[in-house]
Amino acid sequence: MLDGRIKLRHLQCFLAVAEQHSIQRAAERLAITQPAVSKTLRELEEILGVPLFRRGRKGAVPTAAAEVFLRHARASVSALQQGVDSLAQARRRGGVVLRLGVLPSVAPCFAPPAVMRFRSELPGVLLRVASGPNAQLLAQLQHRELDLALARLSDPQHMTGLTFEHLYADALALVVHPDHPLLVERDAGLERVLRYPAIVATPGTTIRQSAESLLAAHGFAVPEDRVETLSVSFARALARASDMVWFAPIGAVEIDLAAGLLARVPLPTAGTEEPIGLTLRADTAPGPALQTLIGAIRAEAARWREERA
Repeated sequence: MLDGRIKLRHLQCFLAVAEQHSIQRAAERLAITQPAVSKTLRELEEILGVPLFRRGRKGAVPTAAAEVFLRHARASVSALQQGVDSLAQARRRGGVVLRLGVLPSVAPCFAPPAVMRFRSELPGVLLRVASGPNAQLLAQLQHRELDLALARLSDPQHMTGLTFEHLYADALALVVHPDHPLLVERDAGLERVLRYPAIVATPGTTIRQSAESLLAAHGFAVPEDRVETLSVSFARALARASDMVWFAPIGAVEIDLAAGLLARVPLPTAGTEEPIGLTLRADTAPGPALQTLIGAIRAEAARWREERA
């Protein structure tokens, strides 16, 4: 029988510390004081009869008992949140709200057809779509600010509590405006490409790492004469209006390439492929509307892969 002394505040504090690995950061996230977090944790430890965290230089490290309790606590809080959300959504017009996160490189080409598939099946569901860097989307999923993300597979420490289902691989393309001098040169190798200013993603992102790896494999570094951005719309406009070379994920520019608004420099970019996939919280069972959205995304991914086979 459930111990009636365990309150929601105990679980919220426990989850915050487990996810942040720090009592201070947990307190900031919960907007309460550090002593309040420590006191609540002590109460929970007394109720459960086991220590939950080891405190040291590495912060608050979950004990073996905490790891066992963690998945159940997450599931309990998530179930309660789903219940609250369901009641709130029932009061809203349309009834259901889904929150989808998409990478800037996925938003222009892959995401819209997937969303249209979903709306053709469930036209009354309100879909809120947010875009941002990969790390931001994963954090928002972990903090239950998103229901689903179209994101890149990341390092294990950033995937805690999340599941990833591979959909397709996105490679880099070197993209310029249709009248760029590189397109008429017989030998448009990387050395010639790097004579022009570059448009690259910001440091620390997967797209930037792919560009750096591509250049390093041929003995080059990212040129000093460059603009750094994650904005697809800004990079597109800049590439079309100048002689800059955009190191772009192919999924972000397919429509422009097909329309002749941009052109691809004929250089191989093998080895730059990065997996794009469905990312969900591991402790949450998707409801009917979310399952429909997942199905629409899978169907669009199958079409996407078939067209590129």
